[in-house]
Amino acid sequence: MTSFDTPPQLAIGRALLALAVVFVMLATTGWTAVRQHRTVSSPLQTAITAWEHGRLNGHALPSPHGSPARLAHFFASLSPQQRTQLAARYPLAVGNMNGAPVALRYRANQVALDQARKVEADRVHDKRLSSMGHTEAKQRMKRFTLLSAPGRNILAFDPMGSGRVAEVFGDLPTAQRVSVVVPGVDTNVLTFQRTFRPYSAPVGMGRSLYAAERTADSHTRTAVIAWADYTAPAGLGVDAATSMRADDGAVRLNDMLRALPGRSSVALYCHSYGSVVCGVAARHLPSRVSDIAVAGSPGMRADNAAGLGTHARVWATRDKDDWIQDVPYMEVGGLGHGADPVSAEFGARVISSADAKGHTGYFAPGTQSLSNFAEIGTGSYRSVHCADADHDCRKGFSGSGSA
Repeated sequence: MTSFDTPPQLAIGRALLALAVVFVMLATTGWTAVRQHRTVSSPLQTAITAWEHGRLNGHALPSPHGSPARLAHFFASLSPQQRTQLAARYPLAVGNMNGAPVALRYRANQVALDQARKVEADRVHDKRLSSMGHTEAKQRMKRFTLLSAPGRNILAFDPMGSGRVAEVFGDLPTAQRVSVVVPGVDTNVLTFQRTFRPYSAPVGMGRSLYAAERTADSHTRTAVIAWADYTAPAGLGVDAATSMRADDGAVRLNDMLRALPGRSSVALYCHSYGSVVCGVAARHLPSRVSDIAVAGSPGMRADNAAGLGTHARVWATRDKDDWIQDVPYMEVGGLGHGADPVSAEFGARVISSADAKGHTGYFAPGTQSLSNFAEIGTGSYRSVHCADADHDCRKGFSGSGSA
């Protein structure tokens, strides 16, 4: 529905409701998020600076900000010993370097995680910290220990602040299809994995989707990336009501996507505020991204799917009990995230999320949302279950399931 066919009283009422919601957010958060945006020395930036001044066999190292293709060419020209040497000397830089070989990034991040764990172990015994500080140090130390466990493939890691991390399930370099899970609010290094309600956290989402894709099509080699490598909003405050965090996240997401190995097609699964990140990123996505699926979305910073400016197919779902449906779907002066992606006017392919049970259950085993995600991820589009039997979300696909 456009502004021309919306009754004036209804439009005014929605605007006032949106402003009221924002006022409550500001009052309860006290602009905390804004006040905390301070320049602090970052271990990752320190590592990148060291790389920029480093040398290998008397030769300067390439710019860490160069194109993934150029960096990939550089690493390919090195011997295995030289690559290992760089990963050991600059673990945070190499572990987060788009263009570095995937296996080398895994190895470098294991070193970086071990170093970060030792830092937190020292903080645990630092008498200058408060009891809360000691508790946080213990939690971070345990998290870094878990992330560095044998068999875990950490594609990106930054211990700064609340922390950023990305993990791969499956063999990324040989995958025929790649799925990327983009989570939302309150995602950080401590909430990256949960024991209670595991499928509400990126690790649980990624593992569940990977298992579902293998069940859906055991012949297609797949890989899933649980991508929490952006600074997500903390709580439903100012950051969650604007695209500020999404703007930075979108750049980081596109940088990662452009550096993926091979030529496999990519599907994005964007949950909650993660759909804002995907919406902002959409216009600049690389051509290999074939699908964007959003779940429990507050909006994608667009009036409709066409307004996203992407060639990728756009899918949307929302559980009937998801509280996000009560958020005002509009944008006023930068506050709010625009139209409802599951509305008919938006124009997305709306799929079923039966049995998802609320805002955080979309990746739980046994749900139709997870089954649909797996079908999309393996390219079995004709097997997707639509939300409305009267509207065919699979329109345009052949009987074999391909586009």
